[in-house]
Amino acid sequence: MSKRHTPVLLALLAALPLLLQPMAQRAFATDPVPAASTRDVKASGRPAFTGAEGLLVQEAPSMPKDISDDQRRQRNYPEQPPVIPHAIAGYQLDLRANKCLTCHAREFTGDSQAPMISVTHFQDRDGQVLGAVSTRRYFCLQCHVPQTDAQPRVVNTFRDVDSVIRENRPPVGEGK
Repeated sequence: MSKRHTPVLLALLAALPLLLQPMAQRAFATDPVPAASTRDVKASGRPAFTGAEGLLVQEAPSMPKDISDDQRRQRNYPEQPPVIPHAIAGYQLDLRANKCLTCHAREFTGDSQAPMISVTHFQDRDGQVLGAVSTRRYFCLQCHVPQTDAQPRVVNTFRDVDSVIRENRPPVGEGK
């Protein structure tokens, strides 16, 4: 940029707010609320933004209850993480402590009768076997969830592999 253009550009920059002000006023102008609608709003006790019918108030659905019967559930597909069949409220599960391991670690399963955590939890990402739970598997609730009595919101059409095999198996005696 040459020195002779500098004063012109500075003058344009200085005048820019004055040039844009009328456009901004038109863009952000609001029509005043007519007196009748103001009276109606005050009479109804509702703010103007709620509309003629007011706010829709719905009851929140009740929270699903935990199933704490200690019954192990059948899994629906291979490698599905098992669900937790007992209450876990108040369990400490952070960098300092993992309450789950007080029952499910190898050394405690004899006394607790809890199932031992899978051997896959003792492998790093390269499949190398470790002497302790892998840091990738330490936070149980990344994969395992408590079982609840929640009902599905949509129809579940999932079919496990065993049912598909049974349906497609030829009846006994009709083999080739």
